[in-house]
Amino acid sequence: MSTNKQRITWEGCSVLLDINDGDHLVFSRLTAGSIVKIGKNSYPLKPLIGCPFGSLFRVENGINGPSLSRVIPTPQANNTEDKREGALKEESRDNRALIDNNTAQTLTGEDIEGLRRQGASGNEIVEALIANSATYENKTAFSQDKYKLKKQKKYDPKVLLRRPFARSICDTYFKKYPSRIGFLRVDTLSLLLSFANVTAQSDVLVVDMIGGLITGAVAERLGGTGYVCNTYRGGSPHSLEIVRLFNFGDEINRRIVRLPLAELSSSQNGDSKENGQLQAGSSIESIDNPSNHSDATLSSISSDQPVSMEATTVSSEDQRPDTVTAVPKVHKAVQPGEKAPEDAIKSWKENGFSSLIIAAPNVDAWSIVKEVLPFLSFSAPFVIYHQYLQPLATCMHNLQVEKMAIGLQITEPWLREYQVLPSRTHPHMQMSACGGYVLSGTKIYNGDQPNK
Repeated sequence: MSTNKQRITWEGCSVLLDINDGDHLVFSRLTAGSIVKIGKNSYPLKPLIGCPFGSLFRVENGINGPSLSRVIPTPQANNTEDKREGALKEESRDNRALIDNNTAQTLTGEDIEGLRRQGASGNEIVEALIANSATYENKTAFSQDKYKLKKQKKYDPKVLLRRPFARSICDTYFKKYPSRIGFLRVDTLSLLLSFANVTAQSDVLVVDMIGGLITGAVAERLGGTGYVCNTYRGGSPHSLEIVRLFNFGDEINRRIVRLPLAELSSSQNGDSKENGQLQAGSSIESIDNPSNHSDATLSSISSDQPVSMEATTVSSEDQRPDTVTAVPKVHKAVQPGEKAPEDAIKSWKENGFSSLIIAAPNVDAWSIVKEVLPFLSFSAPFVIYHQYLQPLATCMHNLQVEKMAIGLQITEPWLREYQVLPSRTHPHMQMSACGGYVLSGTKIYNGDQPNK
């Protein structure tokens, strides 16, 4: 994918819609028919196609009804905001004499609907509400800003077009669906990538049971180099639905592979012999029974994959020479989570992975660590995330007893967000109490493990 496409939206890409400065966050795929619901109305997203990420949109009442229109910031608007911030410092009024009895606003709901029918914009409705408020002028500058912001969110909503990447995706899921990502906070995610030493050309083994967030974050940092291998128990791989939000191209999707734990544990020689016998058996069977080849061809044609027809000249005894026949040619886009190539599997079995990341909230930490840690090369870092402390403490104790790792430490991330505004900078009123726990360490050779 080119750099230009990463900065400008295109049809079919995933975007993050930030409505009213974080009040409502929505993931959406931009198509000609996709819509977003703001309040009681639905707005088409077609005007967002081809716009740069970071663009700001507002609701406008056009000929075909309400729609999203891009807002181009001007230097005059910026100067007005700077002057208003300077005026906030000289404040002598207070709100002690104001009584909130719902009688200060003389503009009724019917009047507002009448303004909308006349084609008034959201900003004009907000100005009308301010002009018809009996207490607006007596409020402090802070209260005026708060009142105006509240009315703008209702009558003049703003939509910020954001690009989905590791931080924005993690923040959005943590605010809306924290249980789907195991209550993983963005600062904890950064610690996982840092402690695992995820760099270019790394081969990272991942046990990702939180929707693919770890897999996508690792692939984003690798940037199309190395591999991120998602391993799993049994025959059902874990979901990678979040990876599709990153808008990765084919080059990066090829580096996101899956491999069952049983196949990773099997010997390479045994696999090669079995594969050779299967290939030889299938070749002999196709020679003895030519009809099998035609059956396989018919089954591949009747699949649900998209096919493109190519004209080819075919000559045989039963057909007339130079007969034009349509031959199907399958074009399949590279999807994340394909099976790892054989040469990469052989290299991992011989040399081991360069790092390991585990995020499995619903599985005992020690039970999964003792299975996947042998596939890590010696002196390679590993990191384990869990929402609670006790599973990691038990895992840390067992690793020390088995003498499998050194440099073991459990880290509790702590994050505090601040509101930074003129004369009112303070921590946010509502903050996350806990971001989970992280166990990190380095694998060592204790004499009982096979050499990697």
